[in-house]
Amino acid sequence: MKKMTIISGKGGTGKTSLVGCFAALAEQRAVLVDGDVDAANLSLITGPTLVEEYEFRASKVAEIDRDSCNSCGLCRDLCRFSAIYEDYIVDPVSCEGCGFCFYACPHDAVRMEERLSGRWFISQTPYGILVHARLGIAEENSGKLVTTIRNKGQELAEAGHKEYLIIDGPPGIGCPVIASLSGVDSALIVTEPTVSGIHDLERVLTVCKHFGVKAAVCINRFDLGKVQSAAIERYCHKEEIAVAGKISFDRAFVEAMVRGMPVVEYSTGPLSRQIGEVWDTFSSLC
Repeated sequence: MKKMTIISGKGGTGKTSLVGCFAALAEQRAVLVDGDVDAANLSLITGPTLVEEYEFRASKVAEIDRDSCNSCGLCRDLCRFSAIYEDYIVDPVSCEGCGFCFYACPHDAVRMEERLSGRWFISQTPYGILVHARLGIAEENSGKLVTTIRNKGQELAEAGHKEYLIIDGPPGIGCPVIASLSGVDSALIVTEPTVSGIHDLERVLTVCKHFGVKAAVCINRFDLGKVQSAAIERYCHKEEIAVAGKISFDRAFVEAMVRGMPVVEYSTGPLSRQIGEVWDTFSSLC
């Protein structure tokens, strides 16, 4: 099984649209994982039907037992997040779950309770199984949630004898990105021909190199900035990074998204051929 992650140094490069296309081109030979749990949207173009749903609990919130509390005020004075009100009720949004009040309370009136941080799902799509998640509002530990669904996706792919595990990774270089890259064979970095696109490409390539993940690059909308696109190709050549392909700007991307389908199934013109070439090249590099 080839395990691949599609990532980008910044948002809005077309990464998720490409993953949807790869899912269609894999022809039921892949399990999909939407690793962008803070803003999961792969389901918008894959038409999932929910099969299973699970709770995700990875953080704690303080609760004060009023029967044991003698209102000494120590917890409220020590809380640097101002999460404890004057009546010793804890604000679950402001509470960071650090546990300082739990250890400091002289009367053992504070307990740390697990809270629901989000939910994750297993769904069936026309292109195969999709494992995806929804992180709760103002919740953290998105890296742990990515790890949870990535591991489940790999388990399902192995059980189903699939050829590919395709992970739609989050943008940037933070903890969720690292979690989506862990244990994969290769990463496709989707970039665009802008100054910020080149800068963030360099940053995410540094992350891939640090963790020993083989990377390739896809330049989306390359014809909107041919000078910058050429600069990206020169940089990749210098760094010995393969360019898996270049994709032209086309309104069909948006039109396909509005219809809730991958663009390779909406359009059969040059755009679909370009995406097919990227898939063929990148999948062969894994």
